[in-house]
Amino acid sequence: MDFALSPELRELQLRVRSFIRERVMPYESDARWGRHGPSESLRDELVALARAEGLLTPHASRELGGLGLSHVQKAIVFEEAGYSALGPTAMNIHAPDEGNIHLMEVVASPAQKERWLRPLVQGATRSCFCMTEPPPGAGADPSMLRTTAMRDGGDYVIDGVKWFITGAQGAGFAIIMARMEDGSATMFLSDMDRPGIEVERTMDAMDSCFTGGHGVVRFSDLRVPESDVLGEVGQGLRYAQVRLAPARLTHCMRWLGQAQRAHDEALAYARQRQSFGRALGEHQGVGFMLADNEMDLQTARLHIWHTAWLLDRGERANFESSRAKVACSEAEWRVVDRSVQILGGQGVTGESAVARIFADMRAFRIYDGPSEVHRHSLGRKILAGRRDASLRRA
Repeated sequence: MDFALSPELRELQLRVRSFIRERVMPYESDARWGRHGPSESLRDELVALARAEGLLTPHASRELGGLGLSHVQKAIVFEEAGYSALGPTAMNIHAPDEGNIHLMEVVASPAQKERWLRPLVQGATRSCFCMTEPPPGAGADPSMLRTTAMRDGGDYVIDGVKWFITGAQGAGFAIIMARMEDGSATMFLSDMDRPGIEVERTMDAMDSCFTGGHGVVRFSDLRVPESDVLGEVGQGLRYAQVRLAPARLTHCMRWLGQAQRAHDEALAYARQRQSFGRALGEHQGVGFMLADNEMDLQTARLHIWHTAWLLDRGERANFESSRAKVACSEAEWRVVDRSVQILGGQGVTGESAVARIFADMRAFRIYDGPSEVHRHSLGRKILAGRRDASLRRA
């Protein structure tokens, strides 16, 4: 296996690294970054910076104005962007827009791409993905979907409540998952200002890195014309997998950048902070934590690169992306937790970026499927003799 980066990819990596450190990180103290994420004005300002650098929405196709990155190329670029929690926002590669762009490139009709996808790629609007519901509706188990879509002439009428909908407040449009009369699921596109859509409230969450926060959205007799069905009727759950397998991996990529940032700050502190007559890092307990961080970072990186390589080969990689999601979310969390410990009091205050990373990172073990659900799925596949794609080819 060749882990070398091509000259072109190395140049892009360095461009993104420089952009994040020199242009984006100075905004981390901006008062417009609040409890529910960067404000719309801050997001617009950051997006304009990336647009000027030619780094906006790099994962989108060249036809739509992106760089057409492969999955492996995304692994390199997204990790660099994630070094600042504002980096993915600036480059328009944050959830849920990143996953929605990928899904719509695959599934949306030409008219839908022009109406909704192109402005999204250009950073002119935001989107949300409305799937998760309050109990007894769908969460980790999508079969529990309760939001309904009833056919009425040339329209569908949608009713239901969604929550934990990232970016709902201020989004220009939504992808809505709803249950049909036959029990199947369908995805619908809708502008968020249509009658029948209400963002009831924004939920207070530990993380603060998503513009628009996490909202509770109610659909009451929302009429959606059949032309706004995303893909085919009844194929919503299949399309969810089209979106979720790569989206799990891009979460891993972005959060790896944050974990690397936390480790770097802890390492710098361990080198300069004196304790009991020597640098803090020279104490074995701290040195061991730094060593463990390096091992976890590399483990996560290799999971990401391998799964991205499989996706680029045309594999579905559902097993591998699920495995990577668990391994990376837990390894990256351990890195940030150790970094807080190394920083001591500095690690639990706003004096460093690590406290904010800590609060943001905890949710990653839940987003896009809790670790326990992925372990359950992996266990069933292992027992059934379904190994990962690369081993099947051996």
